[in-house]
Amino acid sequence: MSDIIHLLPDSVANQIAAGEVIQRPASVIKELVENAIDAGATHIRVVIKDAGRTLIQVTDDGKGMSETDGRMAFERHATSKIKNADDLFALRTMGFRGEALASIAAVAQVELRTRRDDDELGVLIEIAGTKIFRHELVQCDKGSTFMVKNLFFNVPARRRFLKSDNVEKSHILNEFYRIVLVNNEIEFSFFDGEEEMFHLPASNVKARIENVLGKNQKKRIQQQLLPIETSTNLVKIYGYVGKPEFAQKSPNQYFFVNGRYMRHPYFHKAVIMAYSQMIQANEGPNYFIYFDVEPDTIDINIHPTKTEIKFENEQAIWSILSAAVKEALGKFNIVPSIDFDQDGAIDIPASHQLLPEDIKPPRTNFNPEYNPFTVGGSSYKRPALDWEKLYNDFETSPAKPDAVDFDTEESPEVVPVEEELVYTQEFEQQSITDTGDAQSVNFQFKNRYIVTSVKSGMLIIDQNRAHERILYEAFLGQIKTHHANSQQLLFPELIELNDDNALYFDQIAPDLQSAGFVFNISEGGNQVEVVGTPAELPAEKVVGLIDGLIEKARTTGMSSSESIHELVASSLARGASLKSGKSMTDEEMSDIIDRLFACDSPNFTPDGKPVMSIFSLDEIQSRFR
Repeated sequence: MSDIIHLLPDSVANQIAAGEVIQRPASVIKELVENAIDAGATHIRVVIKDAGRTLIQVTDDGKGMSETDGRMAFERHATSKIKNADDLFALRTMGFRGEALASIAAVAQVELRTRRDDDELGVLIEIAGTKIFRHELVQCDKGSTFMVKNLFFNVPARRRFLKSDNVEKSHILNEFYRIVLVNNEIEFSFFDGEEEMFHLPASNVKARIENVLGKNQKKRIQQQLLPIETSTNLVKIYGYVGKPEFAQKSPNQYFFVNGRYMRHPYFHKAVIMAYSQMIQANEGPNYFIYFDVEPDTIDINIHPTKTEIKFENEQAIWSILSAAVKEALGKFNIVPSIDFDQDGAIDIPASHQLLPEDIKPPRTNFNPEYNPFTVGGSSYKRPALDWEKLYNDFETSPAKPDAVDFDTEESPEVVPVEEELVYTQEFEQQSITDTGDAQSVNFQFKNRYIVTSVKSGMLIIDQNRAHERILYEAFLGQIKTHHANSQQLLFPELIELNDDNALYFDQIAPDLQSAGFVFNISEGGNQVEVVGTPAELPAEKVVGLIDGLIEKARTTGMSSSESIHELVASSLARGASLKSGKSMTDEEMSDIIDRLFACDSPNFTPDGKPVMSIFSLDEIQSRFR
């Protein structure tokens, strides 16, 4: 009987390894750009076409490779980063396994042009599916240029299961951000086809954060960040954390260790706990935190993507990180301080620092000859009170129309004190969730706010934000359950889309249909006829709403269905919500209150703005003292 165990061919082994190392176009960019950084490049240029399916090109001005090194670079486990096992515990480079280029060449068509500074000619290598088709000397610039074409051309199943261009581009940008945010001393350029999306000159860390992530921010991101810095024998931690008021549902959160991006749920928890009681449960703070540790105290050889890292002194670093974040929040008065009662307190100005010889004991000055019983010894005089003026013309003056005449039988009925107290007690027992009962009296102020009484005092509700929260949860529920009511438009709305916008519309169209929209889409997908809309949405807002949704989908680069659900629901709620200035009946106000407190999160709008405010009884009474 013949033997059945045999060695796999290199081409097959490389394809198997590529399944772990090269998962999508973003993986190729990560490996190639990291190699360029290890080569000492000062400028790196990245070009993609069709979200990396057609072309990924990475050009650097690093030290380049010789003819032999260029060929050896595509062999498995061929690397210049380490020589023996001990080097794994002294790594300062991004790569070290020697698997990336072999894996890329196994699933794509790769062209390499590279030249060292001392060489007159460079080398050109063309390889596809681990087979070399061209290897010759050519004229080229110093450094290396990798062109990866037709990714997964020989693995059709993997290519077929790639996501849409928008999703793949989003993954590419995420990998690009993780690299450029920690290598701020290197100049980067990023092109999508002929369009330059990023040009990042060498700068400091804060400026690099602003240049990368500040485009889509309403307020400059530099103004949202607080610096942190601490240094111990175990670790040096520096970077920036976001102010609590800028927390968001999809925050920018990055950890870096020794110039490498990492994921670390344990350290993430340390940061989140520092923000306890300062942000909502469904939101998170922005942070960009950098760790410098001795290489022999961490292990990065855990996963092929090298984003999972083990620390030798994990618990100690957790405590140091937590203290550093809390110190940053406290130093800039972000953490609420103890609010002592200062009514009637003496305002003592800050004085200059006193020397010991300047400090003197207090002295009491008094007049020993003062006699309080001596006439004229006191300057106090009791004010004259003329009580008789109160009764002048009491009987002769005509009674005012709204005055109460207690001597006539026609005087209005006066509520007994006992009944008034009972009514007040019952009214005050109502909680916030009972404000819509018939017993509650609602009042609309300036056609913008609903004012009502609650147990703890007076509740003021912004009617526009309250209605937005109500509609948001209703639309979100309809999208997830695919059950909504539609109204047919008398005159359908026609929307023209270019090729790019048509792709983004495809992302949001299923959620719009689940929320109540009815479309007729042309064969090419560039014309959308809206024939039905959700019952709550005015017809004149349809075109502007869909255009705004497409623009948000473009700028946010959403990759998860949950984020798309929330974006569509929040945009629909904002467009259909009751606007300020609308007069409401008492029944309408009661309905808004009842529906608001039936929501899962009645206190805030979908984008985090407060919906209501309570003035306590103590606060109200203090204004009448």
